[in-house]
Amino acid sequence: MTTSPTVLITGASSGIGATYAERFARRGHDLVLVARDKARLDALAQRLQEENGVKVDVLQADLTQSADLAVVEARLRDDARIGILINNAGMAQTGSFVQQTGDGIERLIALNTTAPARLAAAVAPRFAQAGTGAIVNIGSVVGFAPEFGMSIYGATKAFVLFLSQGLSVELSSKGVYVQAVLPAATRTEIWQRSGMDVNALPEVMEVGELVDAALIGFDRRELVTIPPLHAPVRWDALDGARQGLLSDIRQAHAAERYQPQR
Repeated sequence: MTTSPTVLITGASSGIGATYAERFARRGHDLVLVARDKARLDALAQRLQEENGVKVDVLQADLTQSADLAVVEARLRDDARIGILINNAGMAQTGSFVQQTGDGIERLIALNTTAPARLAAAVAPRFAQAGTGAIVNIGSVVGFAPEFGMSIYGATKAFVLFLSQGLSVELSSKGVYVQAVLPAATRTEIWQRSGMDVNALPEVMEVGELVDAALIGFDRRELVTIPPLHAPVRWDALDGARQGLLSDIRQAHAAERYQPQR
């Protein structure tokens, strides 16, 4: 009998993380839920255990704090039952770039980039040695769109996509699956926490629909899943153009247009 791997989910107390927890619990996976709000984690854990008969551990942690992050890293390194990491914890940007503070920038980058990179780095060696495992990184379509005016947030989500693609290149041959999930606006508490009214946005996806779509991509072993994208050829064209650049940028000399005029 094959035992389903335990799933560790960050940002699991609400929204996308909590919905991932519900969906994996229904599939019969034990869970490790990570977030700051222990009361909400405990309530979710109790409900999922009662409804699905799975084991759910709660790990209270603020992933912007090095000591808390180290605890989660240790769990990922040492708990051989964990076979899936969902890097979901994140925060949005409040205000334009000129309104940002140094502390705010540092916190946003710590949660949106440093934490997922460190957690992936903690578990990847074990997954590679075992020849199996999955890392799911939640990014955003904002990482494609500087026009949206969320420069710091968008930059962190562009990092998440690049990190996922790079890890896939390095780890896929070792049996490790890496998926980047890129939502558009989704109805979660991230908007309220950033001081924005989600109801003022013109088009918002419900969180259940988002996670269900992401899991279809997960089951298909897609490398990049963009639930709101109705025309996948657009992503194929973008990624194909990017790959087409590779031979052009490996040059020993500057392009002719940058050569001094003689």
